[in-house]
Amino acid sequence: MNEADIPIDIHTLKLQDWLVSRRIVPKTIQKNIRDIRTKISNALQDMPANDQLIKLLSGTNINYYHCKEIVEILKQTEKDTKSVFGTYGSQRMKDWQEILRFYEKDNVYLAEAAQIYVRNVNYEIPGVRKQMTKLEQQSDECLKRVHDLGKPEAQLLAEHALLLQQLGIKGENLREEFLQVLGNLPGLYENSIRNIGKLQEAINLFSEGSEKPCLPILRYLIEFGNTTVYQYVHKEAPLTIEEPAVKLNLSDANAVAIAASDNEIDFGGDDNGGTSSTISAEIIDFGEFTFEDNNSPLEEEDAVNLDENSADIDWGIESEPSAAVEINFDIPIEEYGIVVEGAGMDGGIAKGEQAFTILDSPSYRDRFLDEIYELEAFLCMRLYELNQLDTSSNIMFSLMDSISTYDAVSIRKMLTNIEQILGEICSEQTRHLFQLKHSPKYADLLATKLKQMMKAVDKIRDTKEVLKKRSIELMQQRVDLNPVLAELVSQTKKLQLNIENDISKRYKNRIVNLIGGVN
Repeated sequence: MNEADIPIDIHTLKLQDWLVSRRIVPKTIQKNIRDIRTKISNALQDMPANDQLIKLLSGTNINYYHCKEIVEILKQTEKDTKSVFGTYGSQRMKDWQEILRFYEKDNVYLAEAAQIYVRNVNYEIPGVRKQMTKLEQQSDECLKRVHDLGKPEAQLLAEHALLLQQLGIKGENLREEFLQVLGNLPGLYENSIRNIGKLQEAINLFSEGSEKPCLPILRYLIEFGNTTVYQYVHKEAPLTIEEPAVKLNLSDANAVAIAASDNEIDFGGDDNGGTSSTISAEIIDFGEFTFEDNNSPLEEEDAVNLDENSADIDWGIESEPSAAVEINFDIPIEEYGIVVEGAGMDGGIAKGEQAFTILDSPSYRDRFLDEIYELEAFLCMRLYELNQLDTSSNIMFSLMDSISTYDAVSIRKMLTNIEQILGEICSEQTRHLFQLKHSPKYADLLATKLKQMMKAVDKIRDTKEVLKKRSIELMQQRVDLNPVLAELVSQTKKLQLNIENDISKRYKNRIVNLIGGVN
């Protein structure tokens, strides 16, 4: 095989060592390269205005091969300074020709070209590609983050819409909407106990074997419904209901508009139901007492001492003795201006907690829930006993006499009725409105919660917009690196070709391959 046909393969990482080992370039050429770079910087200060030169020098690190191209261009621009002996009088041409001589001395140009080529292959090109990949990853991460933020945003919006739905408001004017929606409470209470009569059988089962009355609230609600606490306590409907005013402590930041000055809520009702707050009360006129002496002195322990200037009762405070007064009990009390309230449904005035209905009163509502939970626990225990009775041949405990009359199916039906009533009386809407009415701070808590939800949604949306813009910017930076990479690859390939040709000339034009170069 002919020696000229044998290729010379040089690995890129070993190119510089290969050139030194073949004594093509000396070991120490860095000082020479620095001197040449200084001369190039000085020569670039005085360059003619030429489009080819501008294009050649723009964004390029000048090397030996660029200097050769510059000299060729200067031969055209400085040809007027050329003498008959072939020399140029232009200082520009002299400077660049001197630079070429320094490059060609000791083959410095080849050593520099090898350094630039190795640096581009091992660092510059991989660095640009790595930066482009990193920009792509960062852009994708921004888009992924935008997608991930959609889940908490949708969750917050769903929770916000659910809370508004539970409250039955739109969220536009919280104070007015809160006051308006509180008027739905009586209807919710009535709807929640519409099937309470189905608990009568369970109450009867609970009461068997007990001598004392039990579950009084449940029994009362079954018989009379959700009446006022006054009627439950006094066994008669009130003549007038003076329900405490609803107080909503909404801060200015949470209240969209100022609520009406009258916060009292009229739940309607009739004269007999005892739920109307518009019924006029009869004024009780006690009149003025004028006792006449009828020669019937009172005993000392029963005497009532009247002040000479008023009709106040003396409850034992010592005073100056006054004349004994005798009371004629035969005189009708109507003559004294006393109006006696009637019996039955003609009651008095329901104030304070007694003006609330049983399910609307905090204390009586708790008692109602305690009773219904107690009844539920009792039925669960009876159901467990029945199951034990069915699965065990030996009865290890005694059951109540009437348990045989109720099977597991009937008890489960009773439990279903209880669960239905509990589900309605403890629904989210009822719970929110109950707290809203009886807790002054609850309105502000709800308003703050709604505001924080929307504030979090706005923050998420702003973050998504920032991430989208950032993703676009990163992708633009990635696109801007494409021409940089293309130019760098092109220059590196030219260097590779020049190095291979230069080495090939030194070895009788044998083929030279730089392995591990640019793809």
